[in-house]
Amino acid sequence: MNEKCGKGPPLILFSCYPQTNREGENFIPEHSCSYIISGNADITIAGKTYHCKAGEFRFFRRNQLSKYVKYPQAGGEYKSIGIRMCQDILQSMSAEHNIQVTGPYTGNDCMLLQPNALLKNYMESLTPYLNDYSLSNDALTTLKIKEAVMILLQTNPELKNILFDFTEPGKIDLEAYMNENYKFNVDVSRFAYLTGRSLATFKRDFERIYHTPPNRWLQQKRLDDAYYLIKEKGQRVTDVYMDVGFKDLSHFSFAFKKAYGVTPSKLGL
Repeated sequence: MNEKCGKGPPLILFSCYPQTNREGENFIPEHSCSYIISGNADITIAGKTYHCKAGEFRFFRRNQLSKYVKYPQAGGEYKSIGIRMCQDILQSMSAEHNIQVTGPYTGNDCMLLQPNALLKNYMESLTPYLNDYSLSNDALTTLKIKEAVMILLQTNPELKNILFDFTEPGKIDLEAYMNENYKFNVDVSRFAYLTGRSLATFKRDFERIYHTPPNRWLQQKRLDDAYYLIKEKGQRVTDVYMDVGFKDLSHFSFAFKKAYGVTPSKLGL
C-alpha cells in the first residue's frame, strides 16, 4: 500500500470467496475500478442496484455508500480485482500532466466500462503480483494505479471530469439524504462529511429538522423498521438486523427489548 494515500484497504486488491455468498455494506472513499473474474455481484448505490457479471469492468465514483451481495459461481468461487485510485496519486498526475476538468461529470455512480484490449491486458498484468492477495510494493503499486488511470482516460475520456475533480462534497439536503441512507451503519461524522457539513453543523442542522440527536434518531428509525419487518412481514431476526443498519445481533436485541419491552425473537412468534 502507498502510505501517502492514508490508511485503508490495499490500493490493488484481489478478492476470493469460495462457495458462500457474501453480503454487507461499504463506503467507497476513493474512485475505484473493479473486474470480476468469476461469479457475480449485486451492488446497490443511491437506491439503484447494478447487476455485475464475470468479465465486466466497472468504475465507481468516490464518496458513496453501497450495499453488496457477492455470489460465487456454481460450485466455485467469487474472484475479483479492485483498483483504488486515491486522491494523492490523482493530484500528482494532474500536476505532472496538467490535467484539468472541463465540465461537470454527468455519468453514473457505477459505470460499466466496455471491454477492450487495453483493459484486459492491464488486468492480466496484475495477476502475477496477486498470489498474496495484494500488491504490496509501494513504487510498483503507484505505477500500476497511474497506468489504470491513463487507460481510463484513453478509453473513457469523460471520466476526466470526475477523476480530477478534487472538491469535497457540497452542502446538500440533509433530510432527504438521511431518509434515504439511514440504514447504512456508518459514523455520524461520515454522514456529516457526505452532506457537506462539519460535525457540529450537521448535529445542529439535524436537531433543527428532527428535534432529536442523530444517534438517537438513527437507532429508533432502524428499530421501527425492524419491528415492522418482523411483526408484519414475518421476517427472521437474523435476516433483519443487518438490513436495517445494525452490525451486532446482541446489541440489536438489547436495544429492541429496551424500546418495545420484548425481544425480537419473541415478537416473531
